[in-house]
Amino acid sequence: MSLSLSTGELRLRLTDPDTVIIDVRPLSRFNGWRRSGEARGGHIPGAVSLPSSWLGLLDQSEILDLLRSKGVTVGTVILYGDEAREIEVVRSALEESGLRPLVYEVWSEWLDDEQLPLEKLTKYERLVDPEWVAQLLAGSRPDTYRGDDFAVFHVNFGVPEEFADGHLPGSYYLDTNWLEAEHDWNRRSPSELESALAALGISSDTTVVLYGRDTVGNPNEKWPGRRAGQIAATRAAAILLYAGVKDVRLLDGGYDNWVNAGYPLEAGWRAPNPIARFGVPIPQRPEIIVDIEEAKAILSDPAGAALVSVRTWKEHTGQVSGYNYIEPKGRIAGDVWGNCGSDAYHMQHYRNVDNTMRPYPEIAANWAEAGITPDKWVAFYCGTGWRASETWFYAYLMGWERIAVYDGGWFEWSQDPTNNPIEVGDPDDEVAA
Repeated sequence: MSLSLSTGELRLRLTDPDTVIIDVRPLSRFNGWRRSGEARGGHIPGAVSLPSSWLGLLDQSEILDLLRSKGVTVGTVILYGDEAREIEVVRSALEESGLRPLVYEVWSEWLDDEQLPLEKLTKYERLVDPEWVAQLLAGSRPDTYRGDDFAVFHVNFGVPEEFADGHLPGSYYLDTNWLEAEHDWNRRSPSELESALAALGISSDTTVVLYGRDTVGNPNEKWPGRRAGQIAATRAAAILLYAGVKDVRLLDGGYDNWVNAGYPLEAGWRAPNPIARFGVPIPQRPEIIVDIEEAKAILSDPAGAALVSVRTWKEHTGQVSGYNYIEPKGRIAGDVWGNCGSDAYHMQHYRNVDNTMRPYPEIAANWAEAGITPDKWVAFYCGTGWRASETWFYAYLMGWERIAVYDGGWFEWSQDPTNNPIEVGDPDDEVAA
């Protein structure tokens, strides 16, 4: 039988460094979304997110690795959540790992007491779950939706047949080629964006929900980015916000999360209704995307700014370029490594086992360790802007104010090593060429 504790006892443990508090609810609840009837949303300060649904996707060794990554190894462990069933799943897994957790059984008591603190993702409403999207598509007005016009888009790079094969009912297709110039992958000109968005039926007042589908591939394909749908969706999000769309949302976990939640798909083609004009001059938020001169200004102020490399360690140290169409290897001299995943088309460092966004406190903690903090002017870069856009979107969700994507990235910088300093090797070594 689990040992339980009261609200008063839990409050006393909030500042105990040897206590780990685990939130077993779905990640959307941890981030700030409320269940019907709840007065508040969010999580207990300092809690780590470990949804019970993740454990069914892992074997015991993987569960142990996950616990270690979250600091759940020794000391006092406390579980809380909405459902006894969810708590029991996590409790059993922890006991198999040699831990004996306590259970806080009156979570509703914490929610109901306005004097008790909660934390949440600052812009949690921009990261939506399948239930929210299903309600929107069904014609209802889910929590935080205040608009009169919305559109849901299945995003990828040049694979319309993927959309035709199966997509969220009522969604449309968005090809990133319509937003990016094909010769350098940078955002298109204001006039081109105006035409593309109007053709898609998007005005500045449209609530736009984006999602992608991630499939298995390898970096030696001609265009492996076609398989990185969720990164493509965040790239579109950054450009739409840059242009001036006021309400852009991302379906957390994308297509797979929708399917795994049991919602239906539809096949065939569906085209949006074009509109005459976007409605406001483009760009409305030019600071979201910066070019090479701004990147150099950021590099010149390491105390107050950071140019963050969202690339693999092998790319960062110059072992590979990361792309079959980029020959030079190395990194921008003076950058800060922000990691990404296994290759240029995967973001495991920023994703959970179910492909959703990694809990934001973990992302922020990793960034802080590298000197990437919200008080600085931070620009993210990768090869051509996709991975950088995903990390930019996460910082945007966290409410960071001075953040940008360096659009040209390694592709642009590496073409002129005479004027654009490059480093290779481990930056911690005494000599980096």
